[in-house]
Amino acid sequence: MAQSTCFTPRLSPLNGKPVLLGFDGADMSSDAGLTLLREIERRAGLAQRLADCLHDPRDPAKVQHSLCDIIRFRIMMIAAGYEDGNDATALRHDPSFRIALERGPETGPALCSQPTISRMENLPDARALIRMGREMIRFYCHSFARPPSRIVLDIDDTFDAVHGHQQLRLFNAFYDEFGFQPIVVFDGEGRLVGTLLRPARRPKGAESAAHIRRLIRQIARYWPETEILLRADSHYCTPQVLDLCDGLGLRYVFGLSKNGRLAQNISALEASTAARYVRTPGQKLRRFKTFSYAARSWSKPRRVIARVEVGPMGRDTRYVVTNLEGGRGKHLYEKLYSARGQIVPHCVV
Repeated sequence: MAQSTCFTPRLSPLNGKPVLLGFDGADMSSDAGLTLLREIERRAGLAQRLADCLHDPRDPAKVQHSLCDIIRFRIMMIAAGYEDGNDATALRHDPSFRIALERGPETGPALCSQPTISRMENLPDARALIRMGREMIRFYCHSFARPPSRIVLDIDDTFDAVHGHQQLRLFNAFYDEFGFQPIVVFDGEGRLVGTLLRPARRPKGAESAAHIRRLIRQIARYWPETEILLRADSHYCTPQVLDLCDGLGLRYVFGLSKNGRLAQNISALEASTAARYVRTPGQKLRRFKTFSYAARSWSKPRRVIARVEVGPMGRDTRYVVTNLEGGRGKHLYEKLYSARGQIVPHCVV
């Protein structure tokens, strides 16, 4: 409760203490956690790193908000759950945001406005965006005390709905919304490595391969001896990506879409697994098979691991393709995938 010099006798005491009312409180904020985030950002210097990738065309004599301050404000807004740049209209006066940007909570000019943020977000051209992407990878690599002997990179695309007329937005029938579909890359410990904003459609093989090539080359600049294992869902299992992984010496495990030729290799296993489950119903029964397979568009045969599962909900068969050698199919599959068929975090083979 706020303290006041006026006591209101109508309010009953609480645990023997008087309840006071007051209307003379200072500016308030519900985002006090930004003071902790401020310390992290000051130590990492991420906003300044990104600002250094941009060319500021403004007249220095008329600049009130540096690019670093604008980017830092935008980072703080997103971290606090304010995704819309229009929120800056109110937040530019918020005490916590002012402290996070090294301003006094009650004195001095306000933070930058929404139009200023919009101009900053539309400032980078293609080359500047590439520089910013490279800086994020450098930021990730420098976060390690020493280069790791191996890392796992999980690559995927995710849908990001929009509610305006932003450039590059497309309608995605699966999500029944307009939005973007950025590619994001995390390592096996859940740390963000890089991201690429793009339209809301599934990336084709050439686009995926180009993004992976830039990513791996940048990591190799800082960690030339680090072994990399790349994991992704089936729509990244394209001839371009597979050949790129072979050319760059990457280990990989990709989901593989079902087809008739794959089914021929495991039809007997599926039948025997179903018959065995009928004899001992109840628990799920899982069996594995590894074999060589080459799609017509592939440059060479590759190792495929099939997992056949039969349970109360019926039969479920999944495939992965990998260039990892040694070990039985069951051992490799269970290391790389969970029981639900999703990529397992924290897994290094």
